[in-house]
Amino acid sequence: MGWRNSLQLNRKWGAGIALALLALAGLAYWLLREEAIFEEPEERLVLVRAGFADLPDWDKDDLGGFADAFFKSCDTLENLPAERKMGGTGMAGVVGDWQPLCESARALTPETSAWQQFFEANFTPFAVLNNDRPAGLFTGYYEASLKGSRERKPPFLTPLYLRPPELVMVELGRFREELKGHRIAGKVEDGNLVPFADRAGIDKGALQNRDLEFVWVDSDVDAFFLHIQGSGLIEMDDGSELRVGYAAQNGHPYFAIGRDLIEQGYVAKEDMSMQAIRDWLEANPDKASALMQKNASFVFFRELATSGPIGAQGVELTPERSLAVDRKFWPLGVPVWLSTEVAPSSSPLEIEKFNRLMMAQDTGGAIRGPVRGDVFWGHGEYAYDMSGGMKSEGRLWILLPNALAQAIKTDASS
Repeated sequence: MGWRNSLQLNRKWGAGIALALLALAGLAYWLLREEAIFEEPEERLVLVRAGFADLPDWDKDDLGGFADAFFKSCDTLENLPAERKMGGTGMAGVVGDWQPLCESARALTPETSAWQQFFEANFTPFAVLNNDRPAGLFTGYYEASLKGSRERKPPFLTPLYLRPPELVMVELGRFREELKGHRIAGKVEDGNLVPFADRAGIDKGALQNRDLEFVWVDSDVDAFFLHIQGSGLIEMDDGSELRVGYAAQNGHPYFAIGRDLIEQGYVAKEDMSMQAIRDWLEANPDKASALMQKNASFVFFRELATSGPIGAQGVELTPERSLAVDRKFWPLGVPVWLSTEVAPSSSPLEIEKFNRLMMAQDTGGAIRGPVRGDVFWGHGEYAYDMSGGMKSEGRLWILLPNALAQAIKTDASS
């Protein structure tokens, strides 16, 4: 992964770590069960067989422009064992179900008609529902722009951190099937896994004097949004550029500070956007730190030697073609049809349809649920404007290979 430090745990901790993880997984399981009694019905991904005529504007999308995102996922899938499961709820089978289709697509010309014929001949679309609800929330994200330096000096006083070597990230689904899709993180102390420092603790020096700061930026607000977006391009003080991407997270839950601004009456609900949050933080520097620290989630970064940010599938993201989804329900590296609306935050009334074929290639801390997605818009002012204003209702369809589609029931979860 290119991290400066690799996770090295003393062997004598092994038994203690295992016991701690199992105990924590068991506790999490019972806590989740207790919460479920009082919450809404459990979210469940349901598939309903459809046809290409059911996909809004299927015949209008420039599928030649989709090819780049598709082949990036194929490059990864073609190098994986054929028997490896695709993930999510299991609806996408194993990697071997996709590899022949990737190979066939290599021979396609970029014309939209060729790609339409390819998908119509080899895939079956399924509408994705959350229980009986077809609509969900769709937002946008972008690659952040920052200014930085390798040295701590005014105005570059806010650090970005590498992953601490003691940070342990745990996929709870490996210990309890009921916890699939849930993840925690922490560190080992006396053979026990304990919570890692939260944002406030790190801001107050929990990681000082560890040589984990690898770049300094000139704005704590910019750094905060970088944590939310997960990747960024930093203009360095020597004229060079440094691209950084997600390496790890401290295990604390993500908290949307925009909700707090609405509840306190600082920003009207109808005016809420990423730009509105930034404007408030920059206009209220005496209150900004306390508000940002309410989001205890903290992200660690790594340097990227790529021409774009890397998503959770391990592939370079493609603007307006890469979608972040909830990995609890969704596999990565599969084509999906998204139907929603978009409008720039600078002109919120200029609403346009957004109906196009995308690839599920990323995840996000705030992306939770079967019908939930985050559109990657790219880098620059346009991406910032479009992603910041996106908060729309929409629908999803997954396109599955015909051989898999024949075995899927349409009246139950996959």
